[in-house]
Amino acid sequence: MEYKGMEKVHSGAFLDYYDLYYETEDGQQKTYEMVSRNHDLKTYEELHNEKPDAVVLILHDESGKKILLNREFRMAMGRWVYNFPAGLIEKGESVAQAGKRELREETGLTLLSVEDTLGYSYSAVGISNESSVVLVGTAGGSFRESDSAMEEIHAGWYTAEEIRDLMRKEPFAARTQGYCYLWAKQER
Repeated sequence: MEYKGMEKVHSGAFLDYYDLYYETEDGQQKTYEMVSRNHDLKTYEELHNEKPDAVVLILHDESGKKILLNREFRMAMGRWVYNFPAGLIEKGESVAQAGKRELREETGLTLLSVEDTLGYSYSAVGISNESSVVLVGTAGGSFRESDSAMEEIHAGWYTAEEIRDLMRKEPFAARTQGYCYLWAKQER
């Protein structure tokens, strides 16, 4: 696939829409639609988006026997979905600062430790170049409702058995489902 260029199609408050132009190996022209949090994409290199937009938190309780999940009303699907706490990194914030803030805002919990930081990954490779960094660690404290009336979130700790049951019945974000499946499987 050979990149040929891009054009901004629409500007939104949080996302801009772009048409990307490619030429296939057999010489056909391909237009690919995508969205980006970058309001001023201009170059092929900027598509790579190596500066993370968001932080994702994979957190366990202090015993290591439970995992933290949010049950959140996701407007794009019009339904409740299970996912990890996550959010955008604000201007001037480090990944760790954003993680602590998002965890507190969404769950009321405190980030006790970060055992690992996973390099950036893409949130939805089929439609966007949004990238995120994953923090893996431990959280504690008491739950409280989300700070934002714009987000409906119910956070909870789940055992491996509860996770296995939820995955048979409830919708999950893909990244959350993949991790939870492997974690619950090893916790048998």
